[in-house]
Amino acid sequence: MDDASISTLTAILVLLILCSAFFSSSETGMMSLNRYRLRHLVKNGHRAARKANSLLERPDRLIGLILIGNNFVNILASAIATVIAVRLWGDAGIMIATAGLTLAILIFAEVSPKTMAALHPEKVAFPASYILQPMLKLAYPLVWIINGITNGFLRLFGVNVNEAGNEHLSTEELRTIVHEAGSLLPHRNQSMLLGVLELNEVTVNDIMIPRNEVEGIDLDMEMDEILDLLSKTGHTRLPVYRGDINNIVGILHMRNLAQLIQQGKVTKPAIMQVVHEAYFVPESTPLQTQLLNFQKQSRRIGVVVDEYGDIEGIVTLEDILEEIVGELSNDHDEMNQEIHPQEDGSFFIDGSAYIREVNKALNWKLPTDGPKTLNGLITEILESIPNANVCLEVAGYRMETLQICDNLVKTVRVIKTAKARESL
Repeated sequence: MDDASISTLTAILVLLILCSAFFSSSETGMMSLNRYRLRHLVKNGHRAARKANSLLERPDRLIGLILIGNNFVNILASAIATVIAVRLWGDAGIMIATAGLTLAILIFAEVSPKTMAALHPEKVAFPASYILQPMLKLAYPLVWIINGITNGFLRLFGVNVNEAGNEHLSTEELRTIVHEAGSLLPHRNQSMLLGVLELNEVTVNDIMIPRNEVEGIDLDMEMDEILDLLSKTGHTRLPVYRGDINNIVGILHMRNLAQLIQQGKVTKPAIMQVVHEAYFVPESTPLQTQLLNFQKQSRRIGVVVDEYGDIEGIVTLEDILEEIVGELSNDHDEMNQEIHPQEDGSFFIDGSAYIREVNKALNWKLPTDGPKTLNGLITEILESIPNANVCLEVAGYRMETLQICDNLVKTVRVIKTAKARESL
């Protein structure tokens, strides 16, 4: 090295700084790769992705190789810089070389290449994998020794590098990924995916048609009333009961009754002959489980019961599918009828409206961990049924009852306060 000219040593020094930049950017690029996108590219046969994935299967070896190379070139660069500086400035060159090389390595071999690699990991990591893979084979004995020592040291702290961390995503993490997909996913597809992820968090009780809204055939009614109901109903399946829906006798499919209607032979005994056994569903069943149960049982409608066996309402396969894809038809799109926007920014909302549906329609955050309807929420907070119109604030939303009838809050005026806007 004493015989080499200063220009030659400078050229070697620049080359070593470039090598250091390569190792630094490779480390950041490799570790910044999106593992799920990487697996997708590997599955599609991307050659560079396969090489990068192979290196990342043992990150301890990859890091060992990169750090061996990086430290080697940095130490050699320090030695050469010192020689050059001593020749130019004597003993004072040692301090000059230390300061100058530190600055050069920080700017050109660390911060700049690592920043670029962090911003564009694939553009850095994929080309680097073509160089790192053969280097790992050549330097494997040294890497194996270094890794053996470091892995043994890590075991003293209870770390086992052979236990590769399984990168499983939780439901919340998947939901965040879908939200952040942005323009990569159409809005409707995002909504559907989010609907699927929420199936296990929503129960049958949250989406069922309550018993007071269930349309069914009461066998205690006159035959003329039954025929009138059958001619006007828009449903293909109707519960059949005697006197009270708790005395349910089965489910009637209109298809099974079509021939009798055409022949004008519809009677109560004839209806009983084509009624199927009712399928009962616990109210706390998650929608994901119920969807599978509908599939296994070949059913499309279930009667929801509480823990005492009393009937709470009905749930259909369509109700669950609408949680994923949205309303399937305009016939059941009741939200437009239940929510009425006002010029002052408030909304007149029916007390029977489901809180979850109101939140979806208006992008609100009314509490859903208690009562399911707006009427239920108000009466629970007041701990009584109001005798006259009242005003209250719930989670940053000001509510004013407008109509109270038959022990129910029929209409509520709701406006979002500044507190609620800040929480969004």
